[in-house]
Amino acid sequence: MSSHTYEESKSIATKTIILLGIITIVEVVIAYIGKGIWFPSLQEAMNPRLLTVLLGGAMIILSLYKAIKIVFEFMHMSYEAPGLSKTVLLPLLLLVWGVIAFLWEGTAWKGYRQKIIDRNEIPAEQQMQGTLIKELETEDLI
Repeated sequence: MSSHTYEESKSIATKTIILLGIITIVEVVIAYIGKGIWFPSLQEAMNPRLLTVLLGGAMIILSLYKAIKIVFEFMHMSYEAPGLSKTVLLPLLLLVWGVIAFLWEGTAWKGYRQKIIDRNEIPAEQQMQGTLIKELETEDLI
């Protein structure tokens, strides 16, 4: 249980709010850099994919830190029994895993859909000729 006085609690809350504000400002700066609004020459100097991964990774780490800080300070999780903290954080980790899994699966389905779209653009006659040629090739191998 917390044994902070009102003044100590107020000081901790103020420091946390200032820290969260600074992190938010850093996230906005990263977003402006990523979109090329600030330092557009950086986009030309670096590999765009590497820049996206670096800036995106930084945004994810900062956002997760903010979320944890909010849960532990403003929802008073840091003052609870360790067992309760783990009961709350384990489902959170499962949620993060679920989001990653759904994004991975969605990307795979997008690729499959594009293959179907590409296949549908080939005229039926050419598709049938390709099938016939494959059948003849397999008969020659027998």
